[in-house]
Amino acid sequence: MTNGDLGLVTYSPAYTLVPTYECFNRCSYCNFRADPGQSPWLTIASAKNILEQIRHRNVCEILILSGEVHPYSSQRQAWLTRIYQLCELALSLGFLPHTNAGPLSIAEMQKLKNVNVSMGLMLEQLTPKLLETVHRHAPSKIPQLRLQQLEWAGELRIPFTTGLLLGIGETEDDRWETLAAIATLHQRYHHIQEVILQPYSPGTRQSSYAAPFPWEQLPEIIFQARQILPSDITIQIPPNLVKDEGWLIACIQAGARDLGGIAPKDEVNPDYPHLCEHQLREILQPAGWNLVPRLPVYPQFDSWLSPQLQTAVKRWRETFTPISRKPTQV
Repeated sequence: MTNGDLGLVTYSPAYTLVPTYECFNRCSYCNFRADPGQSPWLTIASAKNILEQIRHRNVCEILILSGEVHPYSSQRQAWLTRIYQLCELALSLGFLPHTNAGPLSIAEMQKLKNVNVSMGLMLEQLTPKLLETVHRHAPSKIPQLRLQQLEWAGELRIPFTTGLLLGIGETEDDRWETLAAIATLHQRYHHIQEVILQPYSPGTRQSSYAAPFPWEQLPEIIFQARQILPSDITIQIPPNLVKDEGWLIACIQAGARDLGGIAPKDEVNPDYPHLCEHQLREILQPAGWNLVPRLPVYPQFDSWLSPQLQTAVKRWRETFTPISRKPTQV
């Protein structure tokens, strides 16, 4: 079997910059956050030093992943400015930024659109009952607040990634309802690039323990999600959270076609290191799948970007192996 005969699975060669770990939410399963005032903010000078060191490592995406500063905090504007400056810096050094910083106002989203080729926010689950359990102390996890982000992203024509966190107290029906809500918004705006199906995986820093989501259930959930979501939305799974190689292949056969950003560290799940690209390729190729890099913006969304961002994206499109994915009309 030649590479030309293999099915395609994509990933983004990525590096994560964290402006701050401080977050006013206290989700009981979180292994990322620090209390407000307890996490030094990443300086522009430090970020520049990091990015200059990785310029020749074929890293394309810079994920700006931040804890959340309260919307009414006196530090909110400074926080947004720092995120904007980090995106500007990444662009100036030839990278493509993608920001995920929790719920934003529409004005904040509009501003960050100018320096991001795509953005994202996990819906996690839309059921309000989680506000009584794992999200009891997480005001920004109000379902309608997060769903509003997806709608604003569509109105602003921002290529967007969202997803579900599986195993935090939701039912099967809750999952299908969340997927259906994503599908409905996408059918209106055609702006969702990927939906992540992330199995909850316990870590060493969370405030309470819960059993891990059984990843052997993932293939069936992926199959069902593929029936609910429009065909032009790619299903993404994090390979570091699916420990068994056979089940990883099963997830791909069920309909997952992307492995997300492969970076030196998974900041959200720091206890679960990523396999590197060549290790993943060695797992996938014997099963008939070819692992290929992609950009953090899919080709059908290039026209949504500013001329400056389109120029940055074009340079990378000429570098990466072309991906046979038919563009859809958006």
